[in-house]
Amino acid sequence: MSARPDRTPLPRSFFDRPVLTVAPDLLGRTLVRRTTDGPLELRITEVEAYEGESDPGSHAYRGRTARNASMFGPPGHAYVYFIYGMWFSLNLVCGPPGHASGVLLRGGEVTVGADLAAKRRVSARSPRELAKGPARLATALDVDRALDGADLCAGPDSPLSLLTGTPTSADRVSSGPRTGVGGAGATHPYRFWITHDPTVSPYRAHAPRRRST
Repeated sequence: MSARPDRTPLPRSFFDRPVLTVAPDLLGRTLVRRTTDGPLELRITEVEAYEGESDPGSHAYRGRTARNASMFGPPGHAYVYFIYGMWFSLNLVCGPPGHASGVLLRGGEVTVGADLAAKRRVSARSPRELAKGPARLATALDVDRALDGADLCAGPDSPLSLLTGTPTSADRVSSGPRTGVGGAGATHPYRFWITHDPTVSPYRAHAPRRRST
């Protein structure tokens, strides 16, 4: 029996494209997270693109490090980083090997395993808040650095995979500056979201962190 069209795993060729092509094409797709407690699924509603060495807002802007090595490919893998000493963020690596680019998953709707997500996101006031924002999304899906480099195209044995889902039509996609990015990359319109979707996080301009004296 063949899989339903919306349940078809996306091939590596989907990711092996320019990041600004992949990013809006992720909206409406289904991310599958397999955990020891059971599966979770997320309908992706908000993303941000990062172009690597040419992008001042990217972790790879100053070159390859131990932290960002997964961003350099191959495509179709996860890049997970720890931020502010508190939170993890999940990115999907795009483009050819050696070119560091990826898409940050910023928001989505938990469609399977909402009960599992709610146990990890006890402060969520409603189901729409379970994965509303990148840190919340990673927490809800039990994502940490152990998933850095995970292959989304490795089949059902992988902890992460991406299904066709229901792609969002271009007339329902909005774009604008990335949230919290400062400096030369602040105005890049590399954030994409499903217009008026309640699981999309609010935009916040970059605010420099205060240093303790």
